[in-house]
Amino acid sequence: MKPKILLVEDEKDLVKLIKYNLEKDGRFAVSSAGDGEAGLALARKSKPDLVILDIMLPKMDGLEFLRELRRESGVPVVLLTAKRGELDRILGLKLGADDYVCKPFSVGELGARVEALLRRAAPGRDGDGAGTGASIGGISIDFERHEVAVRGKKVRLAPKEFAILKLLVEANGKVLSRDQLLREIWGHDDDVEIDTRTVDQHVARLRRKLRPEDARIATVTNFGYQIKR
Repeated sequence: MKPKILLVEDEKDLVKLIKYNLEKDGRFAVSSAGDGEAGLALARKSKPDLVILDIMLPKMDGLEFLRELRRESGVPVVLLTAKRGELDRILGLKLGADDYVCKPFSVGELGARVEALLRRAAPGRDGDGAGTGASIGGISIDFERHEVAVRGKKVRLAPKEFAILKLLVEANGKVLSRDQLLREIWGHDDDVEIDTRTVDQHVARLRRKLRPEDARIATVTNFGYQIKR
């Protein structure tokens, strides 16, 4: 089945453009909603594989939508933001967004971000021989099922949070720089507008979800992160 994309955007011309480009090669099935309330209802009903979410929406803005969605689902979310909306982007990442693109943007770039997020969210996507699971202190990880438990209690991680945890576990104590994490998880290069604060926001959210085992993810000042066994 084609991956289901939910587009929550009130600019009708932009909806048509994104929908056309994502569906034209038969890659995705795209549904859309023009305001936050309708988008949230559709997300609950259709269970999309990924959400593309504008921040500036009528009835319920994108950040409130994201806050509500994250109480129920870890579905990947790409934010559409204004060039000057840095505070909104940071807050969106704190609330659980996995990526963002700034308006005006290339629909080709948006499509590439969508494909990358879906690949990383798919169970067993890498085939990299990481094994089926690992335990770090009180944290248990099932790589195939994309499940994490902390001291026996399951926690729901967003796709990029899981990807960060997985890379740190695979590094087995080696320090990974923020730039390394950007390249591995976001596919970051010099042409993509994203910076290392994105990594920090995702690590902060990951730590909150791993409490009381959050100290297992250690910060190496001015460099990056490592896992502590």
